[in-house]
Amino acid sequence: MSIKTDSRHLYLQVIDEITKDIENGKYREKEKLPSEYQLSKQLGVSRATLREALRILEEDNVVTRRHGVGTFVNSKPIFSSGIEELSSVTQMIEQSGKIAGSQYLSTELIEATDEDKAKFSPRKVNTLAKIERVRTADNKPVVFCIDKVPENLIPLDRVHEEDSIFELLEDYANKRIAYAVTYIEPISYHDRIYSILDCVPDQSLLLLKQIHYTSKDEAILYSANYFRSDIFSFHVLRKRV
Repeated sequence: MSIKTDSRHLYLQVIDEITKDIENGKYREKEKLPSEYQLSKQLGVSRATLREALRILEEDNVVTRRHGVGTFVNSKPIFSSGIEELSSVTQMIEQSGKIAGSQYLSTELIEATDEDKAKFSPRKVNTLAKIERVRTADNKPVVFCIDKVPENLIPLDRVHEEDSIFELLEDYANKRIAYAVTYIEPISYHDRIYSILDCVPDQSLLLLKQIHYTSKDEAILYSANYFRSDIFSFHVLRKRV
């Protein structure tokens, strides 16, 4: 079908054509696309239309545009999960057929801030166990995790023996996580985290801030997980009411 005989907006047609070319292997992962001039000529559209299509493809994490360099095809995420499905990072990695691992950066007791206390309210907390880890899949760093737990719910001397904080909470404190309230934020360059996760400077991360609760609505874990967006993708099922 000619791109000009389609009744939809031209930029939507361009998105479809480029996406099909990527799926068919014409443009491979991490490969540079032809220049805007070449692409616009090939597709028979203006450069303004092409730029709008590329802008949306970049928002959808299909491509990355590097100023003065060109547009590159992103790698497809290895892990995809419904955000409404509460799984530990360990479970997500293992379900994809990879071996989950942890590299511990720090484990310490810290004084709870007013912000921390609000997260765990109405439980009164003064001291929290703070755990920083890099989660790996087949030894490749994929997630940077910061977990905070009331100190009496987790044994610090056993933390390094377990990959899953979920399982440790259940085994040690008999506290089973039933649900979480999640906030998702896109993250731009952060020197320390990008270095830990071996990211390129223009790569984006997905930050999931989660407060985890038991079935009795008791907040027992706060986590801030920085996911590599080229490896993880999340979706949500929305129903009309």
